[in-house]
Amino acid sequence: MGLFYGLNQPPLVPDVLLSLEVNVPEDWTQKYNRSYFVWQVGKPPEVAIEIVSNKIGNELDSKLRDYARAGVAYYVVFDPLQHLGDKVLQVHELHGNRYRLLDDYWLEQIELGLTLWEGTFEGKHYTWLRWCDRQGNLLLTGDERAEQERQRAEQERQRAERLAKLLRARGIDPDEVV
Repeated sequence: MGLFYGLNQPPLVPDVLLSLEVNVPEDWTQKYNRSYFVWQVGKPPEVAIEIVSNKIGNELDSKLRDYARAGVAYYVVFDPLQHLGDKVLQVHELHGNRYRLLDDYWLEQIELGLTLWEGTFEGKHYTWLRWCDRQGNLLLTGDERAEQERQRAEQERQRAERLAKLLRARGIDPDEVV
């Protein structure tokens, strides 16, 4: 999604863009709705994340300045292959018109954090960048929440079967208990 922040300025195209409390267009088929125009939305996004894939993306140089000019509160550089140095994750917070590198990955203004998580997602084992709460607990994806609910329902079903078996052993038909 192109982030358009000023007239006659080329768009920024982050890998991930987070903008809270905005209206999402209903019709994504229209190309116009697949761009983020700050002057229409009424504010810059809170977070832009760049995922480094090579050494030529200028993530820590011109893009750092451009996102600051755009007014993005947090600029995140995720460098899983360490193309840019020894830091896999850098979170920058906007202060005035410049970014400051944070010591941790907590985004205070939006009360969300980022964490590195090693695990399997969509069949691929990797170190993933994930959202988390203040205590570092992962915010579950929709699939993870569905799986958690499926497991909870299965445990409840097994519990009900054990209770029915116990009642039958005592001569009580659980289907007739009111």
